[in-house]
Amino acid sequence: MSRAELVLVHEPEEACRARLLAAGHTRESAFEISSYLAQSSDLAAEFDAIREACAIRGLTFVPVELDKIAAYLGTLRSDALIWTLTDGIAYFRGSAAPALARMRGLATIGSDDTLFALCQDKFRSGAVLRALGLPVPEAGLARDGEWIVWPPGSVSGHFVKPNRLGAKIGIWDDSRAATEGEALALSRRIYGAYRDDALVQPYVPGRNVRASFLAVLPDAGPEALGVYFVDSGGDFQTMSDSLALYGTSGAVARSQGRYVEPELTGVADLQPEADRAIRAVAERLMNALGLRDVFSIDLRVEESGAIHLIEFEVCPGLPCFDFRAYCRRHWGMSLAEAIAETAANRARRTG
Repeated sequence: MSRAELVLVHEPEEACRARLLAAGHTRESAFEISSYLAQSSDLAAEFDAIREACAIRGLTFVPVELDKIAAYLGTLRSDALIWTLTDGIAYFRGSAAPALARMRGLATIGSDDTLFALCQDKFRSGAVLRALGLPVPEAGLARDGEWIVWPPGSVSGHFVKPNRLGAKIGIWDDSRAATEGEALALSRRIYGAYRDDALVQPYVPGRNVRASFLAVLPDAGPEALGVYFVDSGGDFQTMSDSLALYGTSGAVARSQGRYVEPELTGVADLQPEADRAIRAVAERLMNALGLRDVFSIDLRVEESGAIHLIEFEVCPGLPCFDFRAYCRRHWGMSLAEAIAETAANRARRTG
């Protein structure tokens, strides 16, 4: 009997960049936007290692580019597993893959396809998360210098970022605005560069936290979360910081000696109450919203221990430094081993 297939669907940087250029984006903005898909570039170097780890566990590993997945799905047996590496609804298109898999009746690793669309719209997802009673900052929405939704008042100023872009795209050193006028000016800059609306939230003090999750064991719950302070040397990570870490630009940074990974410190080691609160938030997201299998959560934690949920991600950067560290520290596995073990356990459960 032939082996079940693990199909990893990914949208390459180059394909996205070509599409953005054809749509009239400048080369600079197309490069910045497509950098969100850097994990496709970075993980490609490990396809052989993943293939070997899968073979040991009785699976066949097949990476498939997004533009080819519709035709490829028609060739698969019913026991195939679809793992979507990259999401997106506007500038990126990865959310189409789990929807196509659902139409074909194929099992997926990851959250429901509707969550792929929700997490990529920060304003809408924030509204849903607040309705669930989660500690999410209220937000306004601006388009090219005009308010669509007025932001809440804030004595600490505002933080401004694109509404539908990830990987710190459109977050600059001056993305913290002291006044609403400055926030609107940033929305004009965001619209001019990326044609996107701007999310405007009260500035939240504290340290950045990334909580990563992978259900290597099928019954894994919030206890399997890796919750770490991410210290990059600044108050918040910017687009230039991100470009120096991942994808084609990250490779250049490595060659020039500019690649410096942020430090990761367990939140439980310094603020155990905040760690417990973050795991409670994750449990709420899993039970009420349906997050499962693989995801990450970004938060800010104040010195007092108060936590603020910033956003969630259903396609976390698997080859990124923080997710690799999580696989190593929590599961005692390399990234390739953790991917293969997750898929093998899922195949045994659904087979």
